[in-house]
Amino acid sequence: MKAARWHNQKDIRIEHIEEPKTEPGKVKIKVKWCGICGSDLHEYLGGPIFIPVDKPHPLTNETAPVTMGHEFSGEVVEVGEGVENYKVGDRVVVEPIFATHGHQGAYNLDEQMGFLGLAGGGGGFSEYVSVDEELLFKLPDELSYEQGALVEPSAVALYAVRSSKLKAGDKAAVFGCGPIGLLVIEALKAAGATDIYAVELSPERQQKAEELGAIIVDPSKTDDVVAEIAERTGGGVDVAFEVTGVPVVLRQAIQSTTIAGETVIVSIWEKGAEIHPNDIVIKERSVKGIIGYRDIFPAVLSLMKEGYFSADKLVTKKIVLDDLIEEGFGALIKEKSQVKILVRPN
Repeated sequence: MKAARWHNQKDIRIEHIEEPKTEPGKVKIKVKWCGICGSDLHEYLGGPIFIPVDKPHPLTNETAPVTMGHEFSGEVVEVGEGVENYKVGDRVVVEPIFATHGHQGAYNLDEQMGFLGLAGGGGGFSEYVSVDEELLFKLPDELSYEQGALVEPSAVALYAVRSSKLKAGDKAAVFGCGPIGLLVIEALKAAGATDIYAVELSPERQQKAEELGAIIVDPSKTDDVVAEIAERTGGGVDVAFEVTGVPVVLRQAIQSTTIAGETVIVSIWEKGAEIHPNDIVIKERSVKGIIGYRDIFPAVLSLMKEGYFSADKLVTKKIVLDDLIEEGFGALIKEKSQVKILVRPN
């Protein structure tokens, strides 16, 4: 089968590898659609970050090259011995987290945690994947396979909002309107936020954020983003979400919050970032980070059935696996109009 394999920074190859076997407790899936995640782009441009290179990942026993892709949906084509809850023909999505004790407790914080499609174990940028039964959720009949490919990134956004101190009626700011930032706006709407400020330079992404109901703050049209948010809100937002991975933006996010406000860091960072502690201390603000998600896929699927996280609004391009590098990663690097690109492996 065809698969996109990470060999090194800026070295992802479309290769032919063996189809995975269906071992006991596992389910073999024919991948329908897989989204390109920001973390995939980080691995392509600046990796390895999560991909094991020098020593095997403790849970997959794999090192690079690994098959990429973790935002995917598909159809069950085989079930292994002992699988009880899935049958051939089921439509499914995959929660791609490996943890020492499976999906128990705070499994996303497991010290050995890894992502399928980054730590090994196969990936959605291939024709078939074989995964443990506990990683699967059935895709409701009313949701398309394209919509299913958005469950994983939507889970990041919903988990970020649920992990924050935001309450219904609060004001929020989202710094960065790439795919996750836009999904955070959707999650904030579902959580009952009133005014949602979207800080974004790209006119195309500003338009997407506005379509989702956000109030645009354009850094190219103001001398001081923080001062503008403070003026519009009467002192700052209750919660800010940093979704860029850019140091200066992190400082702005912290400064944009009101007294005792909170900043949630959602992005993955390639390098360090400097902040001034007094920005936190003087106004008794707080800063927290989130990694991935846990116990949230069912809520995402329920919200999708209500119309949230719509693929029709967020998917801007669909490509085939052979075009992943040029039309996928290349487009995300060069074209700010791109939001979510879906890849069809077969």
